[in-house]
Amino acid sequence: MKKFLILQMRPEDEAAKSEFEALMRVGGLERNEVHRIRLEKEPIPVIDIHEYSAIIAGGSPFDISIPEEKKSPVQKRIEDFFIELFDLIVPIDFPFFGACSGNGHLGKYCGTTISNTYAEPIGNVDVTISDAGKKDPLLKDLPQTFTAWVGHKEACDHTPPGAELLISSKPCPVQMFRIKKNIYATQFHPEADANEFILRINVYRHYGYFSPGEAGELIHAIKDSKAPVSKEILRRFVKRYRSKKF
Repeated sequence: MKKFLILQMRPEDEAAKSEFEALMRVGGLERNEVHRIRLEKEPIPVIDIHEYSAIIAGGSPFDISIPEEKKSPVQKRIEDFFIELFDLIVPIDFPFFGACSGNGHLGKYCGTTISNTYAEPIGNVDVTISDAGKKDPLLKDLPQTFTAWVGHKEACDHTPPGAELLISSKPCPVQMFRIKKNIYATQFHPEADANEFILRINVYRHYGYFSPGEAGELIHAIKDSKAPVSKEILRRFVKRYRSKKF
């Protein structure tokens, strides 16, 4: 059986480790089913996508929308990597699931602008499945409106050209979209729970997501929050592509 390729881009070891474990746990993946690559580490290896059944890309503190001159060499290298990756996977409709930063990279590649227009504070938000989303195998028969974990400084301004909008919300219109049949991206974090977000609040308290003095208040506000439906989306992606051959 081919493995899932998990791509990460969090330079902070504690956050990267926790995100990886969350992706594994929520996706229902075993260690022998995955190959993990931290893209912020040098060098990025040459990837043969045909060795994998699907690709999952996580979040990142890097902001795609900032001016090029303000981007670090590491961020530029990661962005170049994703352009090359999408050049490979989009033409053949290779299975891909990008959450948060993965969403931004795919959205930009497909031609939409990424900005802070639809930034969302850390916490839960109600999202709604579109009519097209109701027919998608990852979303079919889920509640039309459910709660998801968010926290981002930028997002897609519009649904990318040629993409199908699957999930939206009032604060952020593009919460999930699909390219062709097998390439997905979510602005929300289907892998996360309260403990995961509490860890990220502590790790990223000086990264501009919120005022550092608000950390305790944010933790108190989310500590008992749950978003079980969004996790089902990641589980379904893994289940759908675990046994498929591309």
